Amino acid sequence: MQTVIEELNQIFAQAFTKAGYDEQLGRVVVSARPDLCQFQCNGAMSGAKQYRKAPLMIANDVINNIAENDVIESVNVVAPGFINIMVKDAFIGKYLSEMDTEADCGFAKTENPKTVVIDYGGPNVAKPLHVGHLRSAVIGECLKRLNRFVGNKVIGDAHLGDWGLQMGLIIHELSVRKPDLVYFDENYTGEYPATPPFSLKDLEEIYPFASAKSKEDEAYLEAARLATKELQKGRAGYRALWKHILSVSLADLKKNYGRLDVDFDLWLGESDADPYVPDMVKMMKDKGFAYESEGALVVDVKEESDTAPIPPCIILKSDGSAIYETTDLATLVQREKDFAPDRVIYVVDKRQNLHFERVFRCAKKTGVVKPETELSFIGFGTVNGKDGKPFKTRAGGTMKLSELLDTVENQVNIKDGDKLSEQELTELRQIISLAAIKYGDLMNPCESNYIFDIDKFASFEGNTGPYILYTMVRIKSILAKLSEHHTDIMNKLEKSPMRIDGKFETASQRDLALTLTRYSHTINEAYKKDAPSIICSYIYEISNKFNVFYHDKKILAETNEQILSSLIALITLTLRVLDICINILGFKAPAKM
Repeated sequence: MQTVIEELNQIFAQAFTKAGYDEQLGRVVVSARPDLCQFQCNGAMSGAKQYRKAPLMIANDVINNIAENDVIESVNVVAPGFINIMVKDAFIGKYLSEMDTEADCGFAKTENPKTVVIDYGGPNVAKPLHVGHLRSAVIGECLKRLNRFVGNKVIGDAHLGDWGLQMGLIIHELSVRKPDLVYFDENYTGEYPATPPFSLKDLEEIYPFASAKSKEDEAYLEAARLATKELQKGRAGYRALWKHILSVSLADLKKNYGRLDVDFDLWLGESDADPYVPDMVKMMKDKGFAYESEGALVVDVKEESDTAPIPPCIILKSDGSAIYETTDLATLVQREKDFAPDRVIYVVDKRQNLHFERVFRCAKKTGVVKPETELSFIGFGTVNGKDGKPFKTRAGGTMKLSELLDTVENQVNIKDGDKLSEQELTELRQIISLAAIKYGDLMNPCESNYIFDIDKFASFEGNTGPYILYTMVRIKSILAKLSEHHTDIMNKLEKSPMRIDGKFETASQRDLALTLTRYSHTINEAYKKDAPSIICSYIYEISNKFNVFYHDKKILAETNEQILSSLIALITLTLRVLDICINILGFKAPAKM
């Protein structure tokens, strides 16, 4: 079904055309001053220069040409040329009643679905997930769900870091600690052990040790680089060790992503793109794009419009080894072959902007992707502590993601928690803490840094995930009581479509109803702008308006069957809209709290 904005756009496009102006000026937006009007059209302001006419004159011409309709209650012009709009209560009631009968509350799926690959997560194997991985996982999962909801075919890829220097560091350190392992015997021809020669705990200790040592010992670093090169060239023992590293790490990664309710369609890594590198390099050479510079193979990606220097994209290092640019380009080759995507989205730390700018330009210039393929970089800011610095443990180290989740779960205060079983209490804490974490992240624009304030995020008051859940549970509780005390009415409503009456008894009831009409428009805006924060702002507004309405109108005390039926329909629709929105954001509401 059409959004209210779309219906108003049609009316005003016709009015502008009839008055002799460009129909494109008839764009309607939600009012920035809800105390004055519900919607507004600012096209007269935009058309003043084009038509050399005062905006006030244009606006008056337009409102005099608005055809009679069932949508608009009133319009008035405010200097210097704003058109303020109020819609009819009957229209609001009819619109919401139609929403209530439609799947997905009437959201119209895209007419031209795209194939979208979302590259998010990006964890390095052999390293535990930490707080720095939070934003990629939370934002990427939300964008994946949002794109699916609008009707796109979406593939979410974890894109593991499993092929770079960290692998060489671990392999070399293992060779130092356990030189007698068969993996280091180049003459060994038998089967390699099925059981890894290390545990997850071992890996978590080995990598940081090796990484630190490589920074102060040049010979150690060179040995690790050699191990990386030999792994990538296919040395059998190193490949067997690498598979062990992957199997041990992946199990832990999946467990922790599972706690975040983040699920990838693909768990591919840089290694999966490696087979595509030789042909890609040959293609770039054959087409004359790639050339040698200081021993490395590079492709120029600078453009005339650049105001700052853009370094060339390095395809191969001087020793012939691949780097991030190589694997990212080869991954695009692989994705083009497997999915032919219309769009590829990268959800990555915003500090990687230059890297991806070069990769995107190189991919377009060399034909790795089609000219029309959209390559999008969604760079996110950092998660900071209350001191404004990157979030750390009390000891000053980088906090593991599992520790962060445990901390928030323990912070959640459940009222009457002693009445729940241990399992119920644990599950409820997990649901609420996940809402606290995800909402606390997504309410911020992706590119912004934000302060991770556990006390604030876990609160049931204010602009928080738990507050949204509290509102939804309150609605569920009201509906449960209505089912108990008004069984006949509830049974009738289950059998026939519910109608929301446009006769609003309170201003707060009208405010809630009008806000619900913006549901489809809000989802579309969040989708077009890749902005989950738009959905967060919307459901916070709904929750506030519902709670004001609930205090104004004693729903449970209503005795008029027609009024009560309309009220039930309104709050049921409110719950449905909130439920759809939080599912897109990546969390769910409990049955009770």
